Amino acid sequence: MSSFFAILSRMKYIDRWALMRNTESENLSEHSLDTAIIAHALAVMRNRRFGGNVNPERAALLAMFHDVPEVITGDMPTPVKYFSSEIRSAYAEVEAAAEQRLIDMLPEDIRQDYAPLISHTEEDAELLSIVKCADKLSALIKCIEEEKAGNAEFSAARAATEQAIRNMNIPEGIEFLEKFIPPFSLPLDELQ
Repeated sequence: MSSFFAILSRMKYIDRWALMRNTESENLSEHSLDTAIIAHALAVMRNRRFGGNVNPERAALLAMFHDVPEVITGDMPTPVKYFSSEIRSAYAEVEAAAEQRLIDMLPEDIRQDYAPLISHTEEDAELLSIVKCADKLSALIKCIEEEKAGNAEFSAARAATEQAIRNMNIPEGIEFLEKFIPPFSLPLDELQ
C-alpha cells in the first residue's frame, strides 16, 4: 500500500498567500495547474519564437509537481523564506527531506519515474527556469485578480513580482508578461 497519491491529493488543502488578506483563497492545486499551463506556453514560445528546443509537456509536468513538498512543509511565505540566508538554508534542508519522504512513499519500481519530478536534476535546469518564470507569472495573475476585486493588499506584491519576472531575463516570460497578462485586468465581457 502506498499513500503517495493520497498525500498529493491534499494539495487542495494548502492555502497560498497566508500572510495576506485574500478576497478569494488560492490553494496549491489551483496554483500548480495554472503554473503548468503557463510553463507549457512558455516552452512552446521558447521553441517557436526564440530558437529553443525544450519539451513543453515535460515543462508542464515539472510545474505540476513543483510545489508538492509543501504538502508536508506547508506554504512558507516568501518574506519569511527569504528573510535570511540561514532561514533559506534551513528551509532548503526541510524541503529536501520532504522531497525524499514523498519519493519513499512510492513503490520501488516506479520511484525512478517520479523522483526527478519531485527532486530535480541538472538535466532539467533549463526547464526549471521556465517553471520558475511560470510560477512568478501565476503569482502575478493572483495579484491582478486580487486588485481587480478591490484588494490593495496585493499592490506591492504585484509590482515586486512583475519586476522579478523582468529580472529573470527570459524572453518568452517577458513576451507572456506583455502580451498575455494585460487581459487578466479585463472583465469577462471584454475578453470575448
